[in-house]
Amino acid sequence: MRDILVTLIVFASLPLILRNPATGVLMWVWISVMNPHTQGWGFATTFPFAFIIAVTTMLSLVAAPGRKKLPMTGFTWLLLCFVAWMNVTTLFAIFPDAAASQWSKVMKIMIMTLVTLMVIREPGEIHKMIWVLVISVGFYGVKGGIFTLRSGGADRVWGPEGTFIGGNNEIALALIMTIPLMLYLRRASGKRWIRHGMVAAMLLSGLAALGSYSRGALLAICAMLGFLWFKSRNKLVAGTLLAVTAPLFLLFMPDQWSSRMDTIGDYQEDESAMGRINAWNMAWNLAKDRFFGGGYEIAEPYTFMMYAPNPVDVHAAHSIYFQVLGEHGFIGLGLYLLLGLSTWRSAGWIVRRCRSQPALAWAADLSAMIQCSMIGFAVGGAFLSLAYYDVPYYLMAVIVALRLYVKNKGSAA
Repeated sequence: MRDILVTLIVFASLPLILRNPATGVLMWVWISVMNPHTQGWGFATTFPFAFIIAVTTMLSLVAAPGRKKLPMTGFTWLLLCFVAWMNVTTLFAIFPDAAASQWSKVMKIMIMTLVTLMVIREPGEIHKMIWVLVISVGFYGVKGGIFTLRSGGADRVWGPEGTFIGGNNEIALALIMTIPLMLYLRRASGKRWIRHGMVAAMLLSGLAALGSYSRGALLAICAMLGFLWFKSRNKLVAGTLLAVTAPLFLLFMPDQWSSRMDTIGDYQEDESAMGRINAWNMAWNLAKDRFFGGGYEIAEPYTFMMYAPNPVDVHAAHSIYFQVLGEHGFIGLGLYLLLGLSTWRSAGWIVRRCRSQPALAWAADLSAMIQCSMIGFAVGGAFLSLAYYDVPYYLMAVIVALRLYVKNKGSAA
């Protein structure tokens, strides 16, 4: 039944996509972020829905009235340079076959990010994009939160198998990034049932993130909550609310959860943590030795034998920063960091520009919440190999659209 439902939704959307490429971007985001086909058990699990949506979107983009141009902002140039550099480093990859396979996946995300930059411009499209992201990830947050409640926190929460967010650490980070977007939708909605629904979704998603037993997620939650408090309109009320609710969440979790979180301070005695540090050292040494880095998929015995302090402890980077450093060298890491910095500065510009304009208050609020999401990603991503996770790139594209809209509104005024 689930397979049929997803198939009907996708094929019913194709005529709408042909009429408007923005619909294609929204469908692509839904399929690529939520991966609803993984919730079935039949033919839909391997059916090429994403490919069909992408091709239809490209056709719509070509045929759409009015030429869709790529906005040549500073962020766009940085993204193009990053994409070009990843293509160069792939040519010098240590493991060409594995790198080619990963290159194909990453380039699809980058191409659709560029398409998003081209077609998502108007406030209505921006709001729909946020709704799609919230529904896509929030589904697993609500589901995981209920699971945590039922199990008393004794069992771990996992994401959809075979996706970017399939692991317990990965789904936790995705949920942490989504909670600020839920808060934005709650504030932006005039309907009581949506506001109440977003509160419930935020609470359940937070509980699911804790139920993942991810130590990096706990650090990301702390960073996100700290930034939310800093951005809150009434810091006393927000601080009191956090002081009251946070201990209740922590007290709900069982002793084994607390024991795992306690190992954050004793990382020297934790095998997993030391394996990550060994992988970080390998990436650093490899980048110093190879100008172009090692290309995609370098977590192999050969590279650890050549560059790691402990050559037999082979681990993935488990860090967005060391992942990019090892795969694309110092130039690649520099471009990656500049993408985040550019997004942060643009979001800050939007907040400052819209502060005194009530009609654009929503843009300021959304920009601040995206900053909060990026804080969570920056902290949690320090312990996960999620450099190519698509949600941050879509949020970056939203900031570009918001800045262009606010700038045009200011010019018109």
